[in-house]
Amino acid sequence: MRDDLIRKVVIVGGGTAGWMAAAAMSRIIGEMPGLSIELVESEQIGTVGVGEATIPQLVLFNQLLGIDEDEFIKATHGTYKLGIEFRDWVRIGHRYIHPFGFYGPDMKGIEFYHYWLKGRGLGDPTPLDAYSISAMAALSTKMMRPRPDLPNSPVSKIAYAFQFDASLYARFLRTRAEAWGVVRTEGRIVEVAQDAESGFIEAVLLEDGRRIEGDLFIDCSGFRGLLIEQTLRSGFEDWSKWLPNDRAIAIPTESSGDETPLTRATARPAGWQWRIPLQHRVGNGHVYSSAHMSDEDALDLLLANLDPAVAAKVLELLPDAMQPDLLHRVARLGPITPEAIETLKTVVAHRTGSAAQPTGVTLGGTKEAAKIMSSARKATEQRVMPKLAKIDRETAKAIEEAMFVFDNLLDMDDKNLGTLIRNIDGDLMSRALKGVDEAARERFLACMSARAADGI
Repeated sequence: MRDDLIRKVVIVGGGTAGWMAAAAMSRIIGEMPGLSIELVESEQIGTVGVGEATIPQLVLFNQLLGIDEDEFIKATHGTYKLGIEFRDWVRIGHRYIHPFGFYGPDMKGIEFYHYWLKGRGLGDPTPLDAYSISAMAALSTKMMRPRPDLPNSPVSKIAYAFQFDASLYARFLRTRAEAWGVVRTEGRIVEVAQDAESGFIEAVLLEDGRRIEGDLFIDCSGFRGLLIEQTLRSGFEDWSKWLPNDRAIAIPTESSGDETPLTRATARPAGWQWRIPLQHRVGNGHVYSSAHMSDEDALDLLLANLDPAVAAKVLELLPDAMQPDLLHRVARLGPITPEAIETLKTVVAHRTGSAAQPTGVTLGGTKEAAKIMSSARKATEQRVMPKLAKIDRETAKAIEEAMFVFDNLLDMDDKNLGTLIRNIDGDLMSRALKGVDEAARERFLACMSARAADGI
């Protein structure tokens, strides 16, 4: 019998990567005689655990494991994804969708894209997305699984992926992998033993003294690179010249009820912002270059570009001492500098061959800060604004002036309040009164004409 057979596989690290490796190996080769698979992880070492946006290959991976899709979606709080929406990448206000799947039919062996280009040259303005069933379905908030039983229909080739909670997916796979024979060992690795001559890894030693030997080691320790970098010194190839983004901030928020089956990626001055809708929450994050933006500014920019009501809730979760400072920084965010605009024009012209004219855009500012404060609880406003005034009285005053606070209007007498109401559009007043408490609402209605009040 050969003495070089792999009889013991050791996976270092859990999380999504570790349990995907464990599940795949145990499902495919787990029943090989004499083979054992062991995964070592420590609950002391946290995982990233953010919302995960995937591509269609994960559908194939789950099918390889024989996973029931409905069960998977429920267990991971998952949602379906038909593509990625890119906002503000070409210019501010522009958006396009990168859909999964196909554009139009394959005609005589020539990709449909070429026919579309020919049509554009002949004056047909129809956008390419109009020929993508995935893009059109996503924009209509529709989703269905492919129907291979209808080979002549475009629905036979629908491609899709998932968005889910990464930590829940790891837990889901762990249950299956352990059922397929994987042994999980809880413990913190403190040392890696290597062969004195070859340098090959022979074992990992745990904090409690246990020694776990193996023939094949798979490193799923994430950024630590416990085996491939800290031990074997494989080397890190620096691509920061081409990919400068080296930081990320993630803020999960409550579900907004948005069922659009798309991941959103929005361009920012020094990176981009993601939005991943799950069943129970929305994953938000900002990926950026630390060489071009500070961590504080990156957080401010992310907060300023969340829905004001969501941003207000995030603000209220922070320690009280941080809230005035963060609101101040959001208010002080301003337009992109002229130098940055000129750099952007140069880059766009170089890459597209056209003299594009990007325009300035304001990110944050007192209006955004005012929207956040207007959406916060009254107690938060009363606590934060006086402290902000001590930091920067002018900025605090500008925020207060930008806030539309009904309580200020209630200080007016009935005659002046009635005059003001008569000059406000009825539909606008109706929408505004929806968020007002009953006593304030009754005061406004009392100052209206009977006819106007009946229309509210």
